[in-house]
Amino acid sequence: MARSLPAALCLLGVLALLPLAGCAAGRSTASNPSPMTAPPSSTASTTPSTAPAAPQTGLLFRQAVAGGLATKYAVYVPRQYAADPAKRWPLLVFLHGRGECGTEGVRQTAVGLGPAVLIQPDKWPFVILMPQKPDPARQWAEYEPMVLDLLRATATEFNTDPQRTYLTGLSQGGAGTWAIGSKHPQLFAALAPVCGYGDAPALAPGLVGKPIWTLHGEKDDVVPPERTRVIVSAVQAAAGPDRAGLLKATYLPDANHNSWDAAYRQFDLGAWLLSHRLDR
Repeated sequence: MARSLPAALCLLGVLALLPLAGCAAGRSTASNPSPMTAPPSSTASTTPSTAPAAPQTGLLFRQAVAGGLATKYAVYVPRQYAADPAKRWPLLVFLHGRGECGTEGVRQTAVGLGPAVLIQPDKWPFVILMPQKPDPARQWAEYEPMVLDLLRATATEFNTDPQRTYLTGLSQGGAGTWAIGSKHPQLFAALAPVCGYGDAPALAPGLVGKPIWTLHGEKDDVVPPERTRVIVSAVQAAAGPDRAGLLKATYLPDANHNSWDAAYRQFDLGAWLLSHRLDR
């Protein structure tokens, strides 16, 4: 459960930054995103323009039917994307925690990776998909079809690199990172679960050989750090000595459940993710 700041304060902070991020809303199906056009400016020239529209950048909002569910989600697109639309960009999927569940499609941008990206955009040169699951009582693994459909839709809408697709998340999203990442090792070049949990024996076989950096607060009284340690031990045991080093674990001595602010702001997690790619 995310407990960094009151939800209203987080949302106000994100909403205040939206004009700086170049936001746009859109409605789509998961297979055919189609952003809405903005209303014309009252001062706009009436002379038709033949120049192609520049790609939208910043924090973009979308609607889709994905995994059989009508859902709202967000996509962050770096400003530099518009400068070279032919360039293939890495794609990062971020799964939020229990406190950001809902159906409005915004709250998941207000805690964890979203604020870190807006504060330090140079550290996160990714197209970032931020889905939102509606039910806090259900785990991300139950929404796996929705996540995968939105991943495919985002990769279709934007010019992304399938060899540099990554997965991260916090709390329930950390558990989702372990679970979905273990089932689809061929999709993700690296994983970064933060204060997550899961069924270690079931997860371990699918995580062997996968670059993983997991972070957890030592003082976490919501998801104890032992929940991460047991997964780390199971994966390392299954990997053996030759591949155990691909899993990196960082335990923050002074952090409670909110280890995500440190994970996404104080460590070079983005650069570490980019140091890995799939071999195809």
